[in-house]
Amino acid sequence: MPETHLQIQAIYGHERGVSVVEFEEIIGYKFRDESLIRTSMTHSSYANENKGSGVCSYERLEFLGDAILGFVTAEFLYRNRQNAEGDLTKMRAGIVCEANLVRVAEKLKIGNFLLLGKGEEQSQGRKRQSILADVVEATIGAIYLDGGIDEARKFIERFILCDAADICPGSSRDYKTELQELVQRVKDNTLSYQLVAESGPDHNKIFEIEALVNGKPVGRGKGKSKKEAEQAAASDALNRIGKKGTILK
Repeated sequence: MPETHLQIQAIYGHERGVSVVEFEEIIGYKFRDESLIRTSMTHSSYANENKGSGVCSYERLEFLGDAILGFVTAEFLYRNRQNAEGDLTKMRAGIVCEANLVRVAEKLKIGNFLLLGKGEEQSQGRKRQSILADVVEATIGAIYLDGGIDEARKFIERFILCDAADICPGSSRDYKTELQELVQRVKDNTLSYQLVAESGPDHNKIFEIEALVNGKPVGRGKGKSKKEAEQAAASDALNRIGKKGTILK
């Protein structure tokens, strides 16, 4: 029977560790079995210091999450990129690499929720990149076991694949470059981008950007990063210009 939030806090209340409700709010997923997310945040150093309490480290969940992340990423690239196998392999490596997972961990403030042994705590384990990356994978494994592949995919798409265009430059159509080339066909034309709105919490911002030619709006787009929103705005501008059949003047 899953432990309740209060039981978890009773066990770890003296630690700076897992606050299940707070972390669920950050990732937008509510666990049926809270012990899974507790385990995903538990470093082996903490588990070793509490062997008698039945505490387990995240290592097995990390193993599972790593496989799921690789599969979901490969599927995403297959469906959304037309590149050859070798290029797809490089793109996947860029997405699942430690540096990118650390970026995700920092966005989710995972360091605040870790359960570490005394030695690991003193040696700044909360900031250790290898630990942060491992816990992102363990979280994926926990979500998969709790809610299935669809929920795991949602998490991966929302927090990891959302910036795939930035992580894999040149892997998809570059609308900004196409629009720039079109604008420059007319002498003295200038292209710029302007942030017009942003919404959502800090860990899941949505940006809205307008493309401007000579200060006049020609397209608008949204994205989870400013670069993604600029690409969307450029795409919208190209569609509008194409439908009008005119060259910008």
